[in-house]
Amino acid sequence: MAFLNLTWMNGVKWMDGRKGKEISWDNVSLRSGVGLPGWWRGGGRVRPWRSDRGCRKLASVVDPDALLHQVEMELGGSDDPQHVMSVALQTLGTDVAISFSGAEDIVLLEYARRTKRNFRVFSLDTGRLHPETYRLFAEAEKFFQIRIEYCFPDASQVEALVNTKGLFSFYEEGHKECCGVRKVNPLRKKLSSLRGWITGQRTDQSPSTRTNVNIVEMDTSFAGRDGVPLIKFNPLAKTSSEHVWNVIRSCNLPRNDLHLQGFKSIGCEPCTSAVIPSQHEREGRWSWEEATLKECGLHAGNIQTNEQSLSQ
Repeated sequence: MAFLNLTWMNGVKWMDGRKGKEISWDNVSLRSGVGLPGWWRGGGRVRPWRSDRGCRKLASVVDPDALLHQVEMELGGSDDPQHVMSVALQTLGTDVAISFSGAEDIVLLEYARRTKRNFRVFSLDTGRLHPETYRLFAEAEKFFQIRIEYCFPDASQVEALVNTKGLFSFYEEGHKECCGVRKVNPLRKKLSSLRGWITGQRTDQSPSTRTNVNIVEMDTSFAGRDGVPLIKFNPLAKTSSEHVWNVIRSCNLPRNDLHLQGFKSIGCEPCTSAVIPSQHEREGRWSWEEATLKECGLHAGNIQTNEQSLSQ
């Protein structure tokens, strides 16, 4: 039987994963391995293995478009955060991880716990977080019985930045360079080992950069495993701050004590300030900068999407 036209199965493309080329199956013998790349053969026999769904395959390179389509089919148009979390963990397992830093993310951990599946959590430790944030990390680990995978900036890059421009260059030159060294680069390294990530983004967090956040989307700003784009899950996208805090209170989840002092969106200590009730929550970030583009670079796609919307 020829499998030349059999391209997809369960969202996986049958390819020569090392060379990135499709394999012609017309002259392949599954018993002897004739016609297959040598690295697929062993002892005169092809060594197939079985996927999680029992599908026998020889080798796989995940195609992000097919994977996104599979996820969207599983979601069925639902924007229920619990269902989104369940689909994310069921589909990608340990190839997806939750990005954890604040109030929204503690709710994500609760939704993940309810699935009764193993889940991974990572956090970016920039070296300049509030003491209250570090205490939240410790409380979250104890409450959910997990170990957070901490991601640190490259010491040589931090040293070069500080020795050249000082500790507070972002007050004069903007936050982009510092965030790049302390947050974006460590995130890029972490995501390169994953196929997807889960964030606490909501459309109501920022009227200028997050109004178009989708429940699930392709993240082309970073490269995941095998150098392909990641699937980005935003289970809370269509919820609200009120929803988040209702879950926190009803489940008595750990929280950052800074919220009691007027802080809504919490980042690094030098770059975060409390806001008054009439201010939007992202206005507490980089308060000395222009107010409409409050992103550090972790969600760069938001700015690109916003600019495209404004140009239409």
